[in-house]
Amino acid sequence: MANNKSSSNNQRQSRREYRQKQPKPLWWRIIKWCLLAALLLIVSGIGLFAYYAKDAPNISQAQLESGGSSGFYTTNGKFLLSLGSEKRIYVKDSPKLQLLKDAVVSVEDKRFYKDKLGIDPIRIAGSMLTNAQSKGIAAGGSTITQQLVKLTVFSTDASQRTLRRKAQEAWLAMRVQREYTHDEILEFYINKVYMNYGNYGIGTAANYYYGKSISKLDLAQTALLAGMPNRPTAYNPYTYPKYAKYRRNIVLNAMLDNKKITQAQYDKASKESIKKGLKHHSQKAQTKLRQIDDPYIKEAIGEVQDKGFDPYRDNLKITVNIDQKAQNKLYELANNGLVPFTNDQMQVGATVVDPSNGHIVAILGGRHLPSVQLGLDRAVQTSRSTGSSIKPVLDYGPAIQYLNWSTAKMLDDSKYYYPGTNVQLYDWDNKYDGMMTMRHALEQSRNVPAVKTLKQVGVPKAAAFAKKLGVNVPKSSGLSVAIGANASSMQMAGAFSAFAAMGVYHKPQFVSKIETPDGLTRNYDSAGVQVMSKSTAYMITDMLKGVIKNGSGTSAKIAGLHQAGKTGSVKYSDQDLARYPGYASTPKDSWFVGYTQSYVMGVWTGYDNLKDGTISGIGQQSAQLLYKSMMSYLMQNKPNVDWQKPSSVIRARIAKNSNPPEVSSSGQWQLFVRGHAPSGIVDDSSNYDEDDEQADTNSFSPTTNTQQNHATKQHKKQNGSTAQSHDSQHHTNTHQNNQSNHQPENHEPSSNGSSSSSSTNEEAPAENDSGINP
Repeated sequence: MANNKSSSNNQRQSRREYRQKQPKPLWWRIIKWCLLAALLLIVSGIGLFAYYAKDAPNISQAQLESGGSSGFYTTNGKFLLSLGSEKRIYVKDSPKLQLLKDAVVSVEDKRFYKDKLGIDPIRIAGSMLTNAQSKGIAAGGSTITQQLVKLTVFSTDASQRTLRRKAQEAWLAMRVQREYTHDEILEFYINKVYMNYGNYGIGTAANYYYGKSISKLDLAQTALLAGMPNRPTAYNPYTYPKYAKYRRNIVLNAMLDNKKITQAQYDKASKESIKKGLKHHSQKAQTKLRQIDDPYIKEAIGEVQDKGFDPYRDNLKITVNIDQKAQNKLYELANNGLVPFTNDQMQVGATVVDPSNGHIVAILGGRHLPSVQLGLDRAVQTSRSTGSSIKPVLDYGPAIQYLNWSTAKMLDDSKYYYPGTNVQLYDWDNKYDGMMTMRHALEQSRNVPAVKTLKQVGVPKAAAFAKKLGVNVPKSSGLSVAIGANASSMQMAGAFSAFAAMGVYHKPQFVSKIETPDGLTRNYDSAGVQVMSKSTAYMITDMLKGVIKNGSGTSAKIAGLHQAGKTGSVKYSDQDLARYPGYASTPKDSWFVGYTQSYVMGVWTGYDNLKDGTISGIGQQSAQLLYKSMMSYLMQNKPNVDWQKPSSVIRARIAKNSNPPEVSSSGQWQLFVRGHAPSGIVDDSSNYDEDDEQADTNSFSPTTNTQQNHATKQHKKQNGSTAQSHDSQHHTNTHQNNQSNHQPENHEPSSNGSSSSSSTNEEAPAENDSGINP
């Protein structure tokens, strides 16, 4: 019996061993490995989450209570201004806020009061389904706590939307949820959200939009404000009432679904006019500093946004490149009568750039700027033709760079028709001067040589050269672009900076650094790009010195200062003159772009609208005189340094109009690219005399205001109201074959001009969400 029992046990043991030795079914192995993989994934996820979370920034109650405004600082760390409204109305949690709290929770985070973690995986999944079924974004995936954390210590920069940032956001949300009650968290959130027009917090918004406290708002008004933080610009009831009503009704519907209001309340509120109770705002008066800096701040905001940040929500510390004293001076010169203009309607746009780094140190958006934030900035408008100021960038620069032309290159200023047309090209004096050097053609701003030069280089090649300097010229342009392309004063200052910096281009920039609340710092200064040879930059600069000394830019001359520059002016089209025949022989736009080694300044003058008038009298010198006064101021404490000739350039005295060039002891100094000079011409720099260049370093003395005013009066006496400008404005009788209607520039800056005629310039741009009152 015992043996039978033992035998049975042995058999069972053998069967167990046999089964263990048999391979497991495939389905069993799949389940096993899936479970192991899931376990490994969970463990790895927890480990990665912990790794990222350990570096999460600290978050304090003071930070949670603060507004979301970004601050602007100068490069030396001095606070400039804040984007937020001057006074934020902070509302404490109370029973009076219950309707608002119900609205916010219903639309933003329905499970908020049930959430114990600060994150809600169920809501994230639910929001995906809701948004898929909705025509828009009706619900977000983040809890109110997560949104609060995001608004407090993180930015909206797309590059920060990473797993690391999401892990840190979740970790901080859990910390905040542990340390504060739900009502406290909701209070922080209500007071932090951005509500447009520089307002932070719904309490501030209630006062701004309705002139009331939150508790005095009706249901529809409360729902509108509760829904605005999602997209404050798009849901602005002043400018986009249709979208504002759509968002308000989404909030009301969420409140109905959440059983916070009745059907009757919903029906009544959803039918209420979106305009009911809205407070009317006149243009917002600004402080004097904000008015002076407004064009600069507008462009800096745009630059920050282009870099992926939201300066209205991200609590950023933004370092801008403004030189406040220079900004003040530029504004003063244009607005306080220190520089003369034809009349009060005549406008100006100007940009000052440091060529060593591309920093925009000052800009001028116009004269007599209205007291409205973030208005029209003429310094960056690109709808105006540059006239002849484009010639170094598009014609002669490429000719030296690609064709190795010398400054003694002979060019023919003779009767010329644009190829394939009957459109004749004229100069300012309706005459042709025959053969001349490239230096003379550029100094005296002759049109025909410039167009012929561009033809030899080729528009596509020249356009590629200009693009490297920040000026966009379509490769399909006609040859008339040689004497006028559309560009802004900022773009032209940036382009000429490459000449000033011996061929190194720095893109002009307003912002040098952005710091986010979580400690991220982005620096935007760069080493620059060599966009042309040193020989090209030096030879262009050498010729442009002559423009100021004895060419079309003599009104910009500052005694003893090493400087270079180019004038530009544009006459009216035949269509314009048909409407305003009195504008004949006067420029529509007048330019000057000048530089030293320390600063580059681009200036446009003209009119916003054709009907406003024409540039007459001393106004034709306004661009040059503004440059002269500003550069004199800027160079007061800067070294007056001349450009040093690179070894790649040969200097020699060349007999006048000799072709091929012949050396002559009494000839004019000319420059050649080394390796491309005619046989027998060698570098004669040892005999170069700066007196020939009329530059005495020791004699430079910045013009005082008194001297400038005296010079201005003398100009008025000498020029009267009909002085002619040397700048070759385009003049054609017809618009054909993509040959734009450029007209010959006048020779000595004239005094009768007008400005832009385009109907698109007649209306001011629509108000923008960042600070303009409706």
